[in-house]
Amino acid sequence: MISIRALTFRYPTGEFRLNMPEFDVAKSEKVAVIGPSGSGKTTLLNLVAGILTPLSGSIEVGGTGVHALGDTERRDYRITTIGFVFQDFELLDYLDVMDNILLPYRITGALELGSDVRARALDLASEMGISGLVSRHPTELSQGEKQRAAICRALLPRPKLILADEATGNLDPVNKGHILDLLFQSVDHHDATLLAVTHDHELLDRFDRVADFHDFHVWEAP
Repeated sequence: MISIRALTFRYPTGEFRLNMPEFDVAKSEKVAVIGPSGSGKTTLLNLVAGILTPLSGSIEVGGTGVHALGDTERRDYRITTIGFVFQDFELLDYLDVMDNILLPYRITGALELGSDVRARALDLASEMGISGLVSRHPTELSQGEKQRAAICRALLPRPKLILADEATGNLDPVNKGHILDLLFQSVDHHDATLLAVTHDHELLDRFDRVADFHDFHVWEAP
């Protein structure tokens, strides 16, 4: 599903630089990414999503060379292929929960919003246990409810790949396990692949594999 070769990246300012000679994730695999703060874990997700572009090397997702796409192509790729679950949810307070879930269909012409999509959004909300909250606004939700809404939004376009950046980071221990259960069940049900950055080492045995950023080289640029 993901194939990375000879990848290098650095930000325009600062000394951080990432070197990833080789990294692969198989279709339907659930992989956790761990490593110290500042080691490039979130940078990796943003590169795979096409939010950032590498200095050199290749990133292929489902056979698509993400590194070679133009700006418009990367945006459409991201909307149609990637489901991104953010640590801080990225819900819009002026929209109710249902409109937040439907948001990917309102920001691009690459997706068509129809009655089937609305029905699927309700089904996802039911799977996540928030079907009774879809008319509320994010400010009326608990942290766990916000995360469930964010997961629904990520899964709605039936993406091939789910990227989760500390998806359980804002939750208490009980809700962490429960949200991970729901995320795994939904990934399995929709035949997706999961790449998840996490610092919750007690959850690592739930994943198929763990990728430790100590295995990659991060150095200061000359």
